[in-house]
Amino acid sequence: MPGPRFRISEWLLITFFAYIVLITPYFRDRPNLQLHPVVILICTYALVALFAYGDGKQIAPAISYVRDWLPLGLTLIAFREMELFMPKRFDYHLEQIWARWDYQLLVNWHLRSVIESLGSIVPFYLELCYFFVYGVGGYCLLVLYFKEKRNCVDYFFTIYLTGTLLAYALFPYFPSQPPRLVFPTLATPHSHTWMRNLNLAILSAATIHVGVFPSAHVSSVFSAAWAMFLVLPKQKIYGWGLVFYGTCVALATIYGRYHYTADVLAGLGISLVAGALALALRIRGIVTGTASPVTRC
Repeated sequence: MPGPRFRISEWLLITFFAYIVLITPYFRDRPNLQLHPVVILICTYALVALFAYGDGKQIAPAISYVRDWLPLGLTLIAFREMELFMPKRFDYHLEQIWARWDYQLLVNWHLRSVIESLGSIVPFYLELCYFFVYGVGGYCLLVLYFKEKRNCVDYFFTIYLTGTLLAYALFPYFPSQPPRLVFPTLATPHSHTWMRNLNLAILSAATIHVGVFPSAHVSSVFSAAWAMFLVLPKQKIYGWGLVFYGTCVALATIYGRYHYTADVLAGLGISLVAGALALALRIRGIVTGTASPVTRC
């Protein structure tokens, strides 16, 4: 009797959680790890297998739709799992280097002044962009539904998760804290809007504190852009729209002192890996329809 058939994106998530289990023994100085990664891996595999089995047996049509959204929930778990790699202390040697680059960009090269030249309009807009980054995956999924491209959901998540999970995978190696905490008076925004206060409140209550390098905000948005270019090749407005939005998110993270410039550049670089994968799929014709019907999107 054949087992449940997993989607590519589901295998990516399982592989990520397995990777975390494998690297755990090399981080003996992280007191929170213990056996948690093993438990998370087992539970993730069991959950994915359960949905795959139910979808394959067509027990309930709704299972297939819930399965479409499952990667978003598991990505959140992957993000939260990174908090297990919290070190006993931070030495801030990386942050001190990165902060000097930020000061050069924001103050000496006047990026902060340019952003604030119209008062609070641009700062508010950038904070709004930062807020909505949490919904990018869901937004793209709804677009695919609307465009009757639900059969492309797995390919979208394959690219999106590649860029997002690669960023998470590097967090344990670069324990660091954001500039707003380490350097609270260095090149801080002069404009304080209620949108910024909301973002700070969300970060205080819900974010992890193990690392900021590379920026998963940036890598995930740009990876979503490359994914939309792949699955909607004739409607590039969605891909280009996300490229523009990702640029705004990158500016927001630097200006708002949520990330260092180094984080943003690294996040962009990681997204290019996802972009290369999307290009490879396009060249092979897997998504455009020249591959076999089994893999056609």
